[in-house]
Amino acid sequence: MEWHITDAQSLAIIDREVGDLGFSPAEYEIVRRVIYFTCDFEYKSLIRFSERALQAAAAALAARTTIVVDVPMVQVGIADNIQNTFANSLYCSLDTPTRPQKDKTRVAWGIETLAKRYPEAIIVLGQAQTALSAIVDLIEAEEIKPALIVATPPGFVNVDAAKERLRDSLIPNITIDSPKGNAIVAAAIVDGLVDLAWQAYGER
Repeated sequence: MEWHITDAQSLAIIDREVGDLGFSPAEYEIVRRVIYFTCDFEYKSLIRFSERALQAAAAALAARTTIVVDVPMVQVGIADNIQNTFANSLYCSLDTPTRPQKDKTRVAWGIETLAKRYPEAIIVLGQAQTALSAIVDLIEAEEIKPALIVATPPGFVNVDAAKERLRDSLIPNITIDSPKGNAIVAAAIVDGLVDLAWQAYGER
């Protein structure tokens, strides 16, 4: 991400407001990025990192692992940074041809199709709860083993249960511990992950 002096000033405000919450420096960079993009300080207590999530993310990005997202807003939000750094392949579920389904939404069917095609992908779910449920089902059936899952879809019905199932898996993940969330949050998390990975691997 290209930063301007006003961005630095905004991040300084965030640093003063948030204080020390016990995050590692890399985790805090993700947290402050989300707060910056949403102007919502509540996220400082909502973001959850699984063990080794950031290490897995950096390694997968550096290895040019395919990235699969649920909605175009996430795709647009991360495409520029991806193409200017590691240039990973990037696919959106809604761009995936699917046959009509009665028991699945279009986004769920699309994300399932892509996940099976790229079973070790980085999967980013920012908006569609049905996509998260479809991915967790595939993980539990041992049909896919993603390198990382970022899951921030909002929802009032079963979304927390789906996130808990994801956290119980052995898949590295970053989630929001709340029904709150959206595609902007997911894009902010990935944006931060890309910048951290580029510092660690890409600029050498």
